[in-house]
Amino acid sequence: AGCEKEPSSYMWIYILLGNMLRGIGETPITPLGISYLDDFAKEENVPVYVACLHTIAMMGPMFGFLLGSLCAKLYVDIGFVDSGSITITPQDSRWVGAWWLGFLIGGATSFLSAIPFCFLPKSLKKPEEANKDKTSHGLLESTGAMKNKLSPEKKKPRKWSAMLKGKLLGNRMYFTFLCCSLLQFSGFIGFLTYKPKYMEQQYGQSTSKSNFLIGVTSLPPVGLGIFLGGLIMKKYKMSIIGATKFSFIMSFLSYVISLLHFFVGCDNYSVAGMTVSYQ
Repeated sequence: AGCEKEPSSYMWIYILLGNMLRGIGETPITPLGISYLDDFAKEENVPVYVACLHTIAMMGPMFGFLLGSLCAKLYVDIGFVDSGSITITPQDSRWVGAWWLGFLIGGATSFLSAIPFCFLPKSLKKPEEANKDKTSHGLLESTGAMKNKLSPEKKKPRKWSAMLKGKLLGNRMYFTFLCCSLLQFSGFIGFLTYKPKYMEQQYGQSTSKSNFLIGVTSLPPVGLGIFLGGLIMKKYKMSIIGATKFSFIMSFLSYVISLLHFFVGCDNYSVAGMTVSYQ
């Protein structure tokens, strides 16, 4: 009778709120950090700095997978039960790793790494060679001064719907780039989400080893590619059109090479009574 109704748990609410807070905290780093670099760095050095920023961002998931591999080897109730009383191993299908331990380690590390941001100055001294008009800060100042000359009267605040329709969604280039980014990240997240489970089922690997292989083989090449892309843009001083062509060629080659995944796999398991006879 006790098995007729499964016990309900509300732990998923805490995980949901934790991920929401994590996303709120991480979001300003990329847009504001890139603007910060663009305003106070030489124009030819910005691609390298931005590439370093994204490369470090890719190193985080790599260490996360390695940490997940380590935690998966530990029993879920580590610290609460005697390790000598555990009779199953990580290769057993009933094994549940200490998935919660990674959240504690990652949360503490994120908190400590956020402390140095409090000591950053509000503004840095711009390089003498930098052209103020080419920076986003200079463009904003010149645009604001021009608007003040043309329309000194106070303007009414615009609604969010009008801003989205006029400036964001009305910009065809921005909207196309947004759709492209959504497709790329959707494919990449799906790849990272399901490939470990695919390796477990197809190749008979443990959860720990699958996470370790994903962290070592998949993410470092992506980070290396981002860093090399920044160096190439700096060396050849690519314009917007040149960078767009470069991005298109690399994305197309990546798509073609990704088709090779369809040929990766193993034969189906031999199951008595289904794929083979009992004899």
